[in-house]
Amino acid sequence: MNLSEFQKYKENKVHTDSAFSYNTYLCSIPLDFPCVPLHWHDEVELIVIQKGSGIVKVNFNLYYVSAGSIIIVLPGHIHSISEIPGMKMEYENIFFRCEMLRSMANDLCYDTFLDPLFTGGIPIENHIHPGSDCYDEISTIIRQMDHLCENRPMGYQLALKGCLFQLLFILISNQQGQSMSSSEKKSLQKIKFIIRYVQEHYNEPISITQMAQLCHYSDSHFMKFFREHMETSFIRYLNDYRLTMAHSMLGSSRDTILEIAQQCGFENLSYFNRLFKQKYGVTPKEVR
Repeated sequence: MNLSEFQKYKENKVHTDSAFSYNTYLCSIPLDFPCVPLHWHDEVELIVIQKGSGIVKVNFNLYYVSAGSIIIVLPGHIHSISEIPGMKMEYENIFFRCEMLRSMANDLCYDTFLDPLFTGGIPIENHIHPGSDCYDEISTIIRQMDHLCENRPMGYQLALKGCLFQLLFILISNQQGQSMSSSEKKSLQKIKFIIRYVQEHYNEPISITQMAQLCHYSDSHFMKFFREHMETSFIRYLNDYRLTMAHSMLGSSRDTILEIAQQCGFENLSYFNRLFKQKYGVTPKEVR
């Protein structure tokens, strides 16, 4: 697996098998890739921290996670995973599609509980940690699911479904989150639009004025809006995304460093080299 899997604003990677839409795999930051940029997809994702520490962002919330932490990402939620400078993090990704838990066209349990949960109508806590009331129950269920996937006894899919139903029941019955307001939902859609535009046009010149016009904002309002919701400036976010793409290309492309810099939207090589070293602590040449 490499960073290119996460490049599109709405992931096209199919995480699950069509016959049984559940999958799990292990990742490491920064050994596998320096970060997972903001993205979203249609599956439910559980991010289970195994070792080390890192940062996970879900919608507008930033979580500092460590071994034992569990992050719940619902369909359509924007999220990212990044390292804490100088630290490593190993984590397990668990993906499953909502549809695998629907039993028939008129499913009382799905329509009353699961669909509202998956679409944001039932608030839950995204960060489950050792201090959470339901932590022991949820971590036990995840261990059971991992054991089932490792050993795959006859009918293990039935047991996995049962575990998922039990896990979601615990989340629903221990509601501690808050539902997003209509203004927050509108802001989330606007942020998704900005993320999509950057990830589709990062190799082109992009200005504050251009983005403000696309969002129907003034320059000042756009900058304020972006900083309030992303906790960074737009230019810094843009450069950071371009650097992430450049880092990936240095390991997968035979193009020169200058060509890669230009392909990632940097017209000045010295400026690219300076920002790259600030972010990664090494030069592009040393990475290559």
